[in-house]
Amino acid sequence: MSLYGDMLSPTPTDISSAATSRRSSRRNSSARSTGSTPKRGDDNVWKALADPTRRALLDMLAKAPATTGELVDAFDTLSRTGVMKHLDILERAGLLVVTRDGRVRWNHLNPVPIQRLHDRWVSKHVRGTASALLRLKDHVEAGVAPKRRRRS
Repeated sequence: MSLYGDMLSPTPTDISSAATSRRSSRRNSSARSTGSTPKRGDDNVWKALADPTRRALLDMLAKAPATTGELVDAFDTLSRTGVMKHLDILERAGLLVVTRDGRVRWNHLNPVPIQRLHDRWVSKHVRGTASALLRLKDHVEAGVAPKRRRRS
């Protein structure tokens, strides 16, 4: 055996512990580099909402919780695996809460992440423009012309 014999042939334990430390190191460094976890969470929510199939699933769950089988039956063009992949993305984004009753998986909408996005982005950027448009709409529907500002 050479001087470097044990370094050239690592044991399975050495390999798994090295892989674990690399994963945890990456996880910790990525958390430090992004600065805040909510930003990453917001990105996941935006990405989850970007797909029309996932939005359709959320619309169904907004009406009432549903089993995975019920959701699969609602989509003729998707396989069970396809629907499960969409549900997994929604769950990772925090938009879906899953409970189990024996072998039955119940899917519930979690509206909190959507409300956070609304509070953080939508309401802040739309507030002034939307209120002006609503005032104009109310004036037009009431038959009253909006007051014009006179220029001096």
